[in-house]
Amino acid sequence: MHSTGEMPKNLRQKKLLSLIRAKPFATQAELRDSLERAGVPATQSSLSRDLEELGIVKHRGHYTVPKSNGAAARGLLSLELAGENLVVARTEPGLASAVAVDIDGAAVSEIVGTLAGEDTIFVAVRDQKGQRIAMKKIWEMFG
Repeated sequence: MHSTGEMPKNLRQKKLLSLIRAKPFATQAELRDSLERAGVPATQSSLSRDLEELGIVKHRGHYTVPKSNGAAARGLLSLELAGENLVVARTEPGLASAVAVDIDGAAVSEIVGTLAGEDTIFVAVRDQKGQRIAMKKIWEMFG
C-alpha cells in the first residue's frame, strides 16, 4: 500500500491558517510549497478542500482569513451540554472543521479534544465542572 504521506486534516488546517495569517499568498501553489517546507505535505485537492472548509477567501489577490462580526459570522450557532463530559457545538453547514480548529488552537485546559462533522462538533471536556467553563471560553472566543 502506498501512502500519500498527508498528515491529519486538523493539523494541516491549523498550519494553513497560521501561514495565511503570517504572510500574503497569491496562489495555491505558493501555499502548498510553504506547507511542504513546514513539513506538512498536501495534495492540491486537499488544499482546495481545506481552503473552502476554513472559509478562506481571496481578497485583493491574496488568500485571507475573513474578519468576522461575532459568533454567527464565524460559524458557531449554539452550544449545548450533553452528559457530563461533552459539549455539542452547532455550526453553519460546512464550518464545523474551521470552528473546531479554532477551538483546538485556543488550548483551553478543560477541553480534551474535538471531533467535527459537517455542522456539529463534539467537544470532550475533563469533567462536569469543565463543561460550563469550556462553554464560556468558547463563547468568548467567538463573541
